[in-house]
Amino acid sequence: MLKGKKILVGVTGSIAAYKAAIFVRLLVKEGAEVKVIMTSAAKEFISPLTLSTLSKNPALSEFTTGDAGEWNNHVELGLWADLMIIAPASANTIGKMANGLCDNLLLATYLSARCPVMFAPAMDLDMYQHPSVLANIAKLQGFGNALIEARHGELASGLVGQGRMAEPEELITYLNDFFLENAPLKGKKVMITAGPTYEAIDPVRFIGNYSSGKMGFALAEEAARLGAQVTLITGPTHLSVDNSVINRVNVKSGQQMFDACEQVYPHSDINIFAAAVADYAPTTQADQKIKKADTTLQIELSKTIDIAKTLGARKEEKQFNVGFALETNDELKNAQGKIKSKNFDLIVLNSLQDSGAGFGHDTNKITLIDKANNIQHFELKTKKEVAKDIIKSILEKI
Repeated sequence: MLKGKKILVGVTGSIAAYKAAIFVRLLVKEGAEVKVIMTSAAKEFISPLTLSTLSKNPALSEFTTGDAGEWNNHVELGLWADLMIIAPASANTIGKMANGLCDNLLLATYLSARCPVMFAPAMDLDMYQHPSVLANIAKLQGFGNALIEARHGELASGLVGQGRMAEPEELITYLNDFFLENAPLKGKKVMITAGPTYEAIDPVRFIGNYSSGKMGFALAEEAARLGAQVTLITGPTHLSVDNSVINRVNVKSGQQMFDACEQVYPHSDINIFAAAVADYAPTTQADQKIKKADTTLQIELSKTIDIAKTLGARKEEKQFNVGFALETNDELKNAQGKIKSKNFDLIVLNSLQDSGAGFGHDTNKITLIDKANNIQHFELKTKKEVAKDIIKSILEKI
């Protein structure tokens, strides 16, 4: 759930600051984009260089950096993040947060943040139980900030009690659970087809197309990131999925893709038909390699099953179907026709007339059309960004 999330990590002056290095490393490993803000006291416990190296971003602590006095904009940092977590959170910083004090970059960013905020206290047991600290913690919770309780164990003072910051692995679990609970596609089952199909002529030759599968794979990653249970049914492609929750089903021919879809479709809430399925396939397939003989070779082709149309005829009211139309002429007219004939709720139109769109590219330029004939045009974007636009449109309509 953390893949692609923007996480702002605040580190304060505590011996537990060493755990921030492990935490940041785990966040990056999970695929999150991480920025770190440190208080001056935190730098006494862990090096900014360590955290900047692990986060792959500068670890900030001052309002300005460099000889030119470049401004570290706390407002932009607060707006950038999907979630801010302060770990460790010292008694001093907790007190300042609770009372709106703002004497460093971390606190200024906290007060500017519009995203959810979590804090993981770390201090000695008597400090943690002091009425003023407990009151400040309660005050922060009253603001809507999420407390990650300190753990019981041996403390830096040598005493044993509650005050240890939660372990980095526990923090990762908290964040994953948070994003899963708030994921817009949580509980939704999404079926996505991707890539080309190969229709065999003989054991070594086939009829296919130039589809890379990149658009379908990007859609699968985005849907999974937003909490969906994704089944990705893909034709032959070199692409791999980064999200372990995506159930990938590999097929070759259009018939195999239909068979796989037919198993998944009745249980799916959202169905995105992004594959470039061959329209025709050889009527018969040779058992042996066809030898070169005559100057011409005739191959009889038969129409393949129209997966989207066949399953669209079975669509239930609860289901939302999305199709793709790659056109070279009369683009809008052809796409609008497919909405009706295939019972789509939304169709994604791309034209081979647009540079950088269509097969093989890392970019795409799309137009979205719904069954009410609302039309939305988009500029050329990366396919990852296009996937976000498509999923966002689906969410708005369901």
